[in-house]
Amino acid sequence: MTIEPRTLHILEYAKIRDRLAQHTSFSASRQLALQLQPDDDIDAIRRAQRATSAARQLFDTYPDVTIGGARDVRQPVTTALRGGVLEPSVLLEVAATLEAMRQLRFRLLKLPDEPYGPLIDLGYALPELPEIENAIARTVDPNGEILDSASPALGKLRAEIRIAHSRLMERLQGILGSSQYASALQEPIITMRDGRYVIPIKASGRRTLRGIVHDQSNTGATLFIEPLQTVELNNSWRELQIAEQQEIIRILQALSARVGEDGQSILTGVEALAQIDLLFAKGRYSSQLNCMEPEIVDLAKHETRPNLRPEESPLYLRKARHPLLNQQTVVPTDVWLGGEFRVLLVTGPNTGGKTVALKTTGLLALMAQSGMHIPAGDRSRLPVLRHIFADIGDEQSIEQSLSTFSSHMTHIIAILDALASAARTNRSSSCLDALVLLDELGAGTDPTEGAALARAIIERILDSGALCIGTTHYAELKAYAHNTPNVQNSSVEFDEETLRPTYRLQIGLPGRSNALAIASRLGLNPEIIARSRSFLSSETEQVEDLLASIAREREVAASEQQEAQAIRVEAEQLRSQLQEELQDLDREREQRLQSFERELDDELRSLRQDLRRLREDTRSVSLTREWMQQAEERLKAAGDTAERQRRERRQQRQQQPQTQAPAPALQPPRPIQPGDQVHIASVKLDGEVLSVDPDANEAEVQVGGFRMTVDLRELRRGKGGASAQRETRPVQVAPPAPPRLPTPSRDVSMQLDMRGMRANEIESLLDRYLNDAYLSNLNEVRLVHGKGTGTLRKIVRDVLATHPLVTSYAPGIGGEGGDGVTIARLQRR
Repeated sequence: MTIEPRTLHILEYAKIRDRLAQHTSFSASRQLALQLQPDDDIDAIRRAQRATSAARQLFDTYPDVTIGGARDVRQPVTTALRGGVLEPSVLLEVAATLEAMRQLRFRLLKLPDEPYGPLIDLGYALPELPEIENAIARTVDPNGEILDSASPALGKLRAEIRIAHSRLMERLQGILGSSQYASALQEPIITMRDGRYVIPIKASGRRTLRGIVHDQSNTGATLFIEPLQTVELNNSWRELQIAEQQEIIRILQALSARVGEDGQSILTGVEALAQIDLLFAKGRYSSQLNCMEPEIVDLAKHETRPNLRPEESPLYLRKARHPLLNQQTVVPTDVWLGGEFRVLLVTGPNTGGKTVALKTTGLLALMAQSGMHIPAGDRSRLPVLRHIFADIGDEQSIEQSLSTFSSHMTHIIAILDALASAARTNRSSSCLDALVLLDELGAGTDPTEGAALARAIIERILDSGALCIGTTHYAELKAYAHNTPNVQNSSVEFDEETLRPTYRLQIGLPGRSNALAIASRLGLNPEIIARSRSFLSSETEQVEDLLASIAREREVAASEQQEAQAIRVEAEQLRSQLQEELQDLDREREQRLQSFERELDDELRSLRQDLRRLREDTRSVSLTREWMQQAEERLKAAGDTAERQRRERRQQRQQQPQTQAPAPALQPPRPIQPGDQVHIASVKLDGEVLSVDPDANEAEVQVGGFRMTVDLRELRRGKGGASAQRETRPVQVAPPAPPRLPTPSRDVSMQLDMRGMRANEIESLLDRYLNDAYLSNLNEVRLVHGKGTGTLRKIVRDVLATHPLVTSYAPGIGGEGGDGVTIARLQRR
């Protein structure tokens, strides 16, 4: 991206980077913030904006997520890569950084992909090296000292050092306490010189205590002597200390080598950590300024035509605020450019906010292309600009003999040359991705010549295809902007009542001259005001009349636009309401149809289950083949009927128009009550309900001379009974009523094998089998339930214990199957 350093200086971009850097947490990310540059790759800018939005949301949702105690350890890690030895304090910083990266990686990878994807991608670059962390923790204590546990050799040396030191101190203390040397001692203390312990004695007592002199006092009256008695002990202690230092160096070398082995991974992690912290800083800065993510558009692909709405312009800043001003007092402004017009001329009084509008537009464009959010309202958008030129402020130079006009013209000439060069390069498009900001265009010289020169400059900028915002005081340029396509007037609002600017930008309305109005409000003699007006040229009066006419037309247009907007909003509300009602009708119809289909499916499934149970029952109970064939035919016919009704219903649904009212909902069947005639599906017998236990979902049924407790799901209503006559049910496919079972034959098997059956089937099956065995005059039956978990055995024996036809029961003996079989004795018929 080619943006002149002078433009960055004029727009105060460096101050934005400084404030961003204040939100970083360590030197690596601070360096990135201070070196941040705008980009001109639209995909890269959009990715950077999404990443900042992810960091902002993370900061708002999880403010405790930080980089922890990380440090910029790239230099020491590079030293380790080259074989250098790291100091213990540096190793602690490496361990703290590795811990911070590991914990941050864990937090980031737990986040959902949306919207935290950019942060998660960076999180994968953070290394996990707990082995190095643990090795440093076992070697160096928090104060930077090498621990005894760093190696067995070091622990042994330090133990020996303590012993040698203790012996040395004992010998020295013995000398101090000896009466033999009391007269020679200067002071009864032990001190150190050149790393060796000595005793201060009087110079006159040198012959009394013989030893090596290491130092003397300034007066020479005191000598610091290492007694000959302790020389060997001192030597031994020093040798052990030297060995300790050599072992420490060896330990640090080994530990530094481990850091060097993973050095490249650590360097990559620190750089990723710096990127993450920079995003955190952008998120915090965005939150501080109450910023938003702007939409980034391609200026070359954007539509440019008359009557384009402001919000459709490629450059549209809504409620934009200058980020370096006090956000509590700054007045937001709206700016748009590049749609209906490409040049915007701003007029108005001095100190009214014209220059702030210029700088705000340019600085927000730089921030957006640097991946930063901008202090503006929602729906704001900015194009990608490869060039931004600015000539703002009075740069009069005495040293260079340049007046204000000469300084401005020097910079404008350079801008026009750069635009011409860029236009030649950009031959594929009539639109140039450049923004020109010009303050006080044509000022500093004769007004007539200045206005003519300013008009010519604007035309050249228009020819280049660039966007431009300029400020001026020339009335001729106001008329030129009103009559020239792609050029638009604007002004900073001025309150004639308070004689103060409001700092709001009014696009489409040129600024009026307020000098005479201000003078009149301040109390200047009316005759002087009238005389001043007589000196105004007719062209000036025509321009003022034109401005007044434009203002009136603008007010009328604004009123009509507001009314049209209200009508459109009302129409949209009605349209939305009708759509919601239609969708509700469609949903209700669909739900009812689905409910009907589900009921048909449930009924068909129930029929198929009945058939499956009948087939399974034939394994243990003798039924006639003719009866089974009839039952299967009836069940098949019922299933075919249900399937045919289902197909017919689907055809009606497909042929039914979307606006047709939904079918009435089916009423659920009445619950089974005492007195109802029912059919027990599991045993194929009819009976009368005596009582119902809804909590246990069971009913007591009188079947002939027996009472049975049956699961409610096994019951089907019979055709008889007063309650059945009163009952009204929707049309459903009911299972066919099977014929009453014939009298059991004499060839009922003496054995019932129940292995592999479901627990809820055992009780009813066993009850029916016992009845058949009783009617067949069997004295004893063999019930095979297997051992397994014991569940079937318990159910069988619980039934036998309360069954009226069973006199006794017992487990089978060894030859009969043991505990996997129960032998039941029946009453005599």
